[in-house]
Amino acid sequence: MTDDAPRRLRVLAAMSGGVDSAVAAARAAEAGHDVTGVHLALSENPKSFRTGARGCCTIEDSHDARRAADVIGIPFYVWDLAERFREDVVDDFIAEYEAGRTPNPCLRCNEKIKFAALLDKALALGFDAVCTGHYATVVLREDGTRELHRASDMAKDQSYVLGVLDDRQLAHAMFPLGDTLTTKAEIREEAARRGLFVAKKPDSHDICFIADGDTQGFLAKRLGTAPGDIVDESGNRLGTHEGAYGFTIGQRKGLRIGHPAADGKPRYVLDISPVDNTVTVGPAASLDVMALTAIRPRWCGRPPTAGPATYTAQLRAHGGETEVTAELIGDAELQVSFTEPVRGVAPGQAIVLYDGTRVVGSATIATTERAVRAEA
Repeated sequence: MTDDAPRRLRVLAAMSGGVDSAVAAARAAEAGHDVTGVHLALSENPKSFRTGARGCCTIEDSHDARRAADVIGIPFYVWDLAERFREDVVDDFIAEYEAGRTPNPCLRCNEKIKFAALLDKALALGFDAVCTGHYATVVLREDGTRELHRASDMAKDQSYVLGVLDDRQLAHAMFPLGDTLTTKAEIREEAARRGLFVAKKPDSHDICFIADGDTQGFLAKRLGTAPGDIVDESGNRLGTHEGAYGFTIGQRKGLRIGHPAADGKPRYVLDISPVDNTVTVGPAASLDVMALTAIRPRWCGRPPTAGPATYTAQLRAHGGETEVTAELIGDAELQVSFTEPVRGVAPGQAIVLYDGTRVVGSATIATTERAVRAEA
């Protein structure tokens, strides 16, 4: 073997039971790495079976992952991380909604479970890397540092939910699907050629621990009812709600306020106040945000240079990019201003900064500054 030949790594492949993670594990094994598959048992009720195609944590999913590992020809284990997942992801999700914020549990899971709890255990057992089916790319620079970049196919890019990974985590991350310039249909065709039963399995959607997709119902069971008022921007009472946690900034449907606005246009959720348990609604123009402050920044590799700089930003997992100017204040606060107003920005969400295709890092939105709206 020459000095520049790829090194054979001991790889722990996280296998959710879906097609992407199965193909990623197969590609890692085909590349010559020593691969072991592992399914994370995260569900509070792992004996339940999936209804529809939303989850990825059921006993059925673990069986699918095991069957895929058998076809690939790699060892397979199930690791129980349900308690850690409940504490770091589910409990955090509930607490954030109770505080009037809108969390992203997928980012939290990547940060605390897949590339923290799982990675720490993998390294302790002598593995070199954790492999997942995410669509993103890790680039090794000449100076030995690593960068996280968008996937080659922007239509499948998942770098947003990986924007919480730091340099240490990137050093042990493997994303075999990141350079794939193929459609999801072609990934499924590859899975079928490899004899993987999951080739036709539907993708999981929404939040994995809310199997039926009813987030409001999930929260209501845990937080109970907390009746309050729905008001307009002037404080006029328009209706009532059963819990402010059931709303998100930018929401239009399900307001149940009956009569139309004076201008006949739809109203949207503008603010959620857990202090007085009110939900404020108003016109779409009142959603325009020109700046925000974000906290708890995490950098994917090298941190940004001092002073304000221009980046593009992504504000939700399936959202587009927008141009911003961002500056790190101290070590814990990021101030961001937008070139053009953006809508639907909620505290608790993540803002991920990009320099071209490179992921600079992410931070959690704490406050927003609305655009000044001219009076009609």
